[in-house]
Amino acid sequence: MRPEEFTEVVGHLVSEHAAEISANYDVDIARARLQAENDLDDDLELGLDTPGHHQLSVVTDELGTDQTIGVLWCKPETTGPSVFTNDFYIKPPRRGHRHAKRALDALQTMFQDAGYSELRLRVAADSEIAQRLYLTTGFRVTGINMKKSIWPQLNERSSACAPMK
Repeated sequence: MRPEEFTEVVGHLVSEHAAEISANYDVDIARARLQAENDLDDDLELGLDTPGHHQLSVVTDELGTDQTIGVLWCKPETTGPSVFTNDFYIKPPRRGHRHAKRALDALQTMFQDAGYSELRLRVAADSEIAQRLYLTTGFRVTGINMKKSIWPQLNERSSACAPMK
C-alpha cells in the first residue's frame, strides 16, 4: 500500500469504526470517533511501518490500468497458525463484482504459501452482506459478541447491588 492510499484508508477506518461504536455501544458519534481514532493509533502506532501488520491494496486492472479498489489490513500471529483480518473494504462502486471473493482468495494463497493454516476475522452483526460473503467463502461462526446495557438500573440500586467492600 502506498502512503497516500493509507491516508484514505485511515479516514475510512475511523469513520466505519466510529459508526459501529456509536450504533452498538450507545455512544454519541463525536465520542465514538475519538475512541475510533485512539483505537487505530494504538493498533497502528507507526502507521504503514507498524511491525507485524500488513496493509494491502486490493487492485484490479479491468480498465487496462491498475486501480486500487479496496484494502485488506491483517496481522499474522507471531507464534501461531492464524492471520487475523482487522479490516477489509471494497469501495462502494466496485462492490458486487466478485472483487471481495478474489481478494480473499489471494489473501488465503499468500498466507498459505507463508505457512499459515487459518484466517480469522470479526464481522459486525448488522453487516449481512459481509457475513454472507465470509460464509460462502468458507468461514464459519465461532462466537457472537453480546452486550447488555445496565445504565438505567444504576439509578435504581437496591441493597443487593450495593458496592462490594
